[in-house]
Amino acid sequence: MTLTHAKLQILVDNRAEGGLEKEHGLSMWIEVDGRKILFDTGTGKILESNARKLGIDVHSADHLVLSHGHYDHTGGVSHFLQHTRQSHVYSHPGAVMPRYAIRNGSATPIHMPHDSIAAMNKLSERRLHWLQEPLDLSEHVGLTGPIPRKMSFEDTGGPFYLDPEGKRPDPIDDDMALWIRTKKGLVVVTGCCHAGLVNTLDTIFHLNNGIKICALVGGFHLMGAAPLRLQLTMQALQLFDIDLLVPCHCTGQGAVELLKKTFDIRVSPGAAGKLLQF
Repeated sequence: MTLTHAKLQILVDNRAEGGLEKEHGLSMWIEVDGRKILFDTGTGKILESNARKLGIDVHSADHLVLSHGHYDHTGGVSHFLQHTRQSHVYSHPGAVMPRYAIRNGSATPIHMPHDSIAAMNKLSERRLHWLQEPLDLSEHVGLTGPIPRKMSFEDTGGPFYLDPEGKRPDPIDDDMALWIRTKKGLVVVTGCCHAGLVNTLDTIFHLNNGIKICALVGGFHLMGAAPLRLQLTMQALQLFDIDLLVPCHCTGQGAVELLKKTFDIRVSPGAAGKLLQF
């Protein structure tokens, strides 16, 4: 059966439009196949108010998908789970690990907040799904599970560690993405692409037997990326020939400008409030 309609609206982003609030975080609302999906929660500070202004009841979500376990994507998990009794949660088991960013010798905790972890631990096995392989949520919606790291020029995008001393690098194995199968091709939804943007697209392309990717929405985590990585990423994106690119959150302004220069009108930067319909 061919999907006739899918709706995606950005609830939380580093930019905002239409009188909404912004923050360093990401959350999206997806309606497809009669299902409602909340993809990430931002830090939790503005999710509810932004959603309310957009006329969206996030607590009616059938599924909560967590792209990875950083605070700026999982901070609203606790409050969300306190107000819903039916939502199923999908996450990699590594999402609840302690993790840190270390810059200039100073370690900053960036892991999922403890109250969010506690709220997830209270869920029954029926509602909490730990993903370690791809999963179809419905006929037209799928999750990658862990993404293989094939591209030598891609890395996690930052000084990320599993300990505050910086002795154990964090591979961010929990990073995953979502796709929607539409008439025109695949709509790919990403959180931060810590597995690498090209790795993510390559994985989804092959999981779907080479169906064209028509749209890419989310964080690409190219802020601070080296010139060679940016160059190779642009070359790979040209090969995928994606019709619509919506960079959000952690993509980085420099990378957004390069995307615009390379792909012109195909690029439409994301912001809280932005509505996409396929």
